[in-house]
Amino acid sequence: MQTAAMTRERSFPTRTSAYLDWLQMLTGAGLILFMWSHMVLVASVNLGAGAMNTIARFFEDTYMAQVGGPLIGAAFLLHFVLAARKVPFRTEQQRAIWKHARLIKHTDTWLWLVQAFTAMVILIMGSIHMWTVLTDLPITAAKSAARIQGGFWGVFYLILLPMVELHVGVGFYRIAVKWGLAGRSQRKGLKRFENGLTAMFILIGLITIVRFWTLPI
Repeated sequence: MQTAAMTRERSFPTRTSAYLDWLQMLTGAGLILFMWSHMVLVASVNLGAGAMNTIARFFEDTYMAQVGGPLIGAAFLLHFVLAARKVPFRTEQQRAIWKHARLIKHTDTWLWLVQAFTAMVILIMGSIHMWTVLTDLPITAAKSAARIQGGFWGVFYLILLPMVELHVGVGFYRIAVKWGLAGRSQRKGLKRFENGLTAMFILIGLITIVRFWTLPI
């Protein structure tokens, strides 16, 4: 009887951890799709301010911005809380993971460290970005351009852009590997694809920032 109770106690955290991992993967995958879509939509300004304003107006008129924005923010915070379960916050834990990474020289371990670091940056900067945008609706090309041309915000987005795209790219790769979507023989090809995808989105982001910098306001 005692053995059965102990077994249940041991199995419950295991099932709970699995469910939380599954939820972390789902929120992560959703945020990856959102960030890629967000980049494409914002980059519409490269086709002209009118193109971006038309898309933004559609999201406003359908209340997707007013409702979807807070929902994305909630998913963002939930994903961070779930992922934080495995992030080494204590000094001795950080020393151990860095020592471990240098010792085994395993690429996927370094990718996890990159993802953990970028997550901390995104938590702060991403929250600032979302709060600034959602409290200043409606979204327009002129508002975005004025913000970036303000000096501080230009540097802000030049830092946030690579942090987000690195985190999203590594997350895409790690989801595929962890959940069996890419076998060991496919990892090199997947890494090359992920690196190319990340570089492409960073380039699109840089072009878009330059466009906002030069857009008349």
